[in-house]
Amino acid sequence: MSLPLEGIKVLELARTLAGPIAGQMLGDLGADVIKVEQPGIGDESRRFKPPEWDGESVYYLSSNRNKKSLTLNLKSEQGKQIIYDLIKDTDVFIESFRTGVTEKLGIDYETLKEINPRLIYLSVSGFGRTGPEKYRAGYDLLLQGYSGLMSTTGEPGIPYKAGPSIADMTAGFLGALGVLAAVIARGQTGKGQFVDCSLLDGQIMALNHLATAFYATGTSPKPMGQAHNSLAPYQVFQAKDKHFILAAGNDKLWVKTCEAMGWDDLLEVEEYETNQSRVAHRDTLIPIISARLSELTTDEISQKLDAAGVPCGPINSVGDVLTSPQALARGMMTDIDHPTVKDLKTPAFPVKLSETPATVRLHPPLLGEHTDEILASLGFKKEELDQMRQGGVV
Repeated sequence: MSLPLEGIKVLELARTLAGPIAGQMLGDLGADVIKVEQPGIGDESRRFKPPEWDGESVYYLSSNRNKKSLTLNLKSEQGKQIIYDLIKDTDVFIESFRTGVTEKLGIDYETLKEINPRLIYLSVSGFGRTGPEKYRAGYDLLLQGYSGLMSTTGEPGIPYKAGPSIADMTAGFLGALGVLAAVIARGQTGKGQFVDCSLLDGQIMALNHLATAFYATGTSPKPMGQAHNSLAPYQVFQAKDKHFILAAGNDKLWVKTCEAMGWDDLLEVEEYETNQSRVAHRDTLIPIISARLSELTTDEISQKLDAAGVPCGPINSVGDVLTSPQALARGMMTDIDHPTVKDLKTPAFPVKLSETPATVRLHPPLLGEHTDEILASLGFKKEELDQMRQGGVV
């Protein structure tokens, strides 16, 4: 079965997470991805340990399948020329250097598009390639804080980061989306383009209604712990055995909740009739609900609310959800045959395509695993490869 991006060639010079995730998503959809890494060192995420699996960084393993690894010294003239040779036949170029570095290396968009006008150039950075802070370094934690995300998360006065690297991951997803849009546009115009994707922009987009609320009210949204600023009851509660989520996101669901739980008395309270009124009177409503749910187990609550069609559920651990019947049925962990890691599993491509489903064809590559293969395709002989190794080019 053909894949959506079959025949698309990607050259990835990105490190850590955001750029590599974009490359991995394109690879899952069928693109041929070459990951260019520094000889002897490679992507710094290879050294993000613990945790590790049979000596390999879990961080690296989770973000680099469906790629081939080419080691190349970009500061050498021969290494740079190899990039230029590869660019002639490349559709997508991905980089995540600090602003100004690609110009120094001679691999900036203006230089590469002269070689290949059809090139789509994805540039991933912390703050973007324009604006007064374009030269700042950006990591996930920094951008979770800088973007305002952490100011809305956790309890008042105690900002919390999200557990996963959400700023990196969002930027990777959006970067891949930008590339796909550019591929479609190129089909119409015949020209490539520069795709500027930043962690900051992705998190501002993710603020969504919280960002719009700032302009509507003139004040910044505050953290509300386990609650929601616009909905009630829509939060975490403590059941008899564990924490539990009740998400009665509209008035109809509120009625269903009360009927299922036998809370007819709450339906008779005028202050709780509408969501807006429930939000205004959450200080009296939430303690009542908390007291009642604390006397029941999560299974007892779930049986009643699930039968009524009310969104609800326990707070799962990572292990709980990965081994849950639903995640297993959705195939959300994929098995990968790896030369050194036994029984490797990584999260699967999250979108199900009925006719051209994403696939795993290559394991996360060992450092420089495909260097000889890739350079041989450019016409280099074994003797030349040996010389380049001795000279530190590869």
